[in-house]
Amino acid sequence: MKNPTNRRTFIKYSALGLAGTSLSSSLLSCENASPEPEPAITMLPLYIGTYTNKESEGIYRALFNPATGELTDFRLAAPATNPSFLAIHPQQTHIYAVNEVTDYDGAPSGAVSAFSIQQNGELEHVNSQATQGGAPCYISTDAYGRWVLTANYVGGNVALFPVQENGQLSEASSLIQHEGSSVNPRRQQAPHAHCIVLDKSDRYAYAADLGIDKVMIYQLDQEQGQLIPNNPPFVEMAPGAGPRHFVFHPNGVHAFAINELDSTVTALGFNEANGALDPISSASTLPSDFQGSNSCADIHIHPNGRYVYGSNRGHNSIAILEFDAISGTLTLVGTESTQGETPRNFCLDPTGQYLLAANQQSDTIVSFSIDSETGLLSSTGHVLNAPTPVCLKFV
Repeated sequence: MKNPTNRRTFIKYSALGLAGTSLSSSLLSCENASPEPEPAITMLPLYIGTYTNKESEGIYRALFNPATGELTDFRLAAPATNPSFLAIHPQQTHIYAVNEVTDYDGAPSGAVSAFSIQQNGELEHVNSQATQGGAPCYISTDAYGRWVLTANYVGGNVALFPVQENGQLSEASSLIQHEGSSVNPRRQQAPHAHCIVLDKSDRYAYAADLGIDKVMIYQLDQEQGQLIPNNPPFVEMAPGAGPRHFVFHPNGVHAFAINELDSTVTALGFNEANGALDPISSASTLPSDFQGSNSCADIHIHPNGRYVYGSNRGHNSIAILEFDAISGTLTLVGTESTQGETPRNFCLDPTGQYLLAANQQSDTIVSFSIDSETGLLSSTGHVLNAPTPVCLKFV
C-alpha cells in the first residue's frame, strides 16, 4: 500500500515544478525547519471557599489547566473565617464571601466580606458587614456588580447590600424574614434560607428556603435598594423536599431547584413577564438500588443546556440528569463517584469540558472530563489536596 504522506509530499512539490536536486534540498530544508511553537496555555484562577474549623485558614487559590484539567499552584489567597460561599464581581475585580458564623460583633448574625483581587492572585480585605441573620451560606451578585445578596440559613432571612464604586459593601439596605415550617421535624421546624439568585434581567430574586419547602420570589427595586415580595410571592416544592440551590437554564425559560432532603431535582417553567415559576417535572438524583442516607447540595447546568448536574452527599457522587427542553422532563442518566466524602460543592470550567468536585470531608478537589454528547463524566486522574473545600469559583 502506498504511503499517503509521501504521496501528498510528491504532489505538493511536483506542482511547484521542482527538479530532483531542488526537491531534495527543499525537503532537507523543510525537515530542518523549526516547528511552529505551541500556543501558550492560559491558566485559569480558581478560588476556593472553606470552613476554617479544622486545617483551613480562609480563601485559597489554585491555577487550572484547561488542556489537562489539572489544578496546581495551590496557596492561601486571604485569611478569613468560614468563607463557605463565594461570588465573583462581574468585572472580575472583587470577590465577596460569606462568613458563616452565628455571632458577629456581639450580635446573632453572620457577616459578608469584600476582597479586591490583586495582580498576583492574592486577595486584599476591603471591608465586612453584618448579614443580620445567622450562618449566611450563599452569596451572589447582580449582572453589573451593583448589589450583593445573601441567604442566611440560621436566620431564615435574605439580605441585600449596595456595592460602592470601589467594590466596598454598604450596610444591608433590605432584609426580609421568612416565616413558616414544613413536615420534617428535625430540619424544617423553621425557615432556613439556603440560596438567593437573580434572573438574567435583574428584575427578580429567587430564594430557595429548605425549611419551608418554598422558593420565595422578590422584585428588586434598584432605585430604593429593596427586595419586594412578588405576585406570586413563591412556588411550593413537594412537602419535605427541602429546596437548597436554584439555577436558571441557558434558554431563559426554565429553571431548576435541587432538593436536599428528598434527593431530587425539580424542573420549573419561568415566566419572564411576572416572575412566576411553575413546577414541570422532578427526578431522583440517586440510583434506584441505593439504600443509604443522602442529602443533595449543589447544582449546575452544562452550557449546552442538555445536562443538569447535582451533588449527592452520602452516595458521594455527581448525579447526571438529561433535560428535554421541549417536554420539560428530567431523566437520570448516571452517577459518578466524586472519589471522596461529602461533595458539598462543585463547578464546571468556563468551556464546559471539565467538572471539579469539592469533597468537604476528605479534603480533596477531584477533576473530571465531561462528554458533551452523553453528559457522562470520567476522571482525569488529577486530585488537589485542599483543606475542607466547600465552594469553587473561577475567575
